[in-house]
Amino acid sequence: MAARTPLPARDGLGPARVRIEHGADAATMLDYLIERFPGSEGFWQAEMSRGHVVDQHSRAVAVDSPYRPGRILYYYRQPVPERHVPFDLRVLHQDEAIVVVDKPHFLATIPRGQHVTETVLVRARRQLGLDDLVPAHRLDRMTAGVLVLVADPRWRKDYQELFAQRQVRKVYEAIAPHEPALALPNAGEGPPRTVRSRIVKQSGVMVAEEVPGEPNSETLVDLLEVRGGLARYRLRPITGKTHQLRLHMSSLGVPILGDTYYPVYRPSRGDDDFTDPLRLLARSLEFTDPITGAERRFDSRLALQF
Repeated sequence: MAARTPLPARDGLGPARVRIEHGADAATMLDYLIERFPGSEGFWQAEMSRGHVVDQHSRAVAVDSPYRPGRILYYYRQPVPERHVPFDLRVLHQDEAIVVVDKPHFLATIPRGQHVTETVLVRARRQLGLDDLVPAHRLDRMTAGVLVLVADPRWRKDYQELFAQRQVRKVYEAIAPHEPALALPNAGEGPPRTVRSRIVKQSGVMVAEEVPGEPNSETLVDLLEVRGGLARYRLRPITGKTHQLRLHMSSLGVPILGDTYYPVYRPSRGDDDFTDPLRLLARSLEFTDPITGAERRFDSRLALQF
């Protein structure tokens, strides 16, 4: 659950934070920050003079505030210009508790790394004027489809735990090569194929891998449509491991179109290349609302292109 920070969001972007470590040769907090972030003296002086640098107790940090290790400072970062993702963020539903959007391909869910302003969270906050929005779950940058954000901080935990406890029924669609030898059933004409494996993702490594051992991931797969050498598949994840759907499709011998991670990692695509999206779509979400008890379903209006 996201905790409230001492500074509110500004222009859709929440504050950054830095922990003041022990052992620095600094008389003031400003000295410490300049030593830690060389060339930043002007930035910190300006932000401190505006009262835009505070500690975890909401106390303003001034240019002459003494060095106190152990404190956590909050401040507004200055994001570098980013390549605009030229696809709209469509609102599917909005009420006082949640906002449901159709996330386009190439748009990250939350600010992270080089993607800060070009994210669902910042766009939605700016678009709707709701600075308290936070995601209830995440879709990776290359996946499109239904994404739920929580509008009221009082209910963040309820909706986030709904997803964390796997109480949401998810359906995805993917376009990949058609392999008749898989003998997958058409949707609704027989039990789907069950794919199980043990997936491991190491911190700092871009790709996950399937390894021997007790399965910790499960996906149901069936067929929706065939067009020549391609097919549209329905994927229903029972578990939620990182890159699970991409790995399971690759392990079946039908990797998802546009996948630069599996079966071979190809990190060459730049942020200005929007020509070959990953053909993976979060088609629908269903759950029992943790606040009202009502059954809710949300469907994407996007369509995957063959």
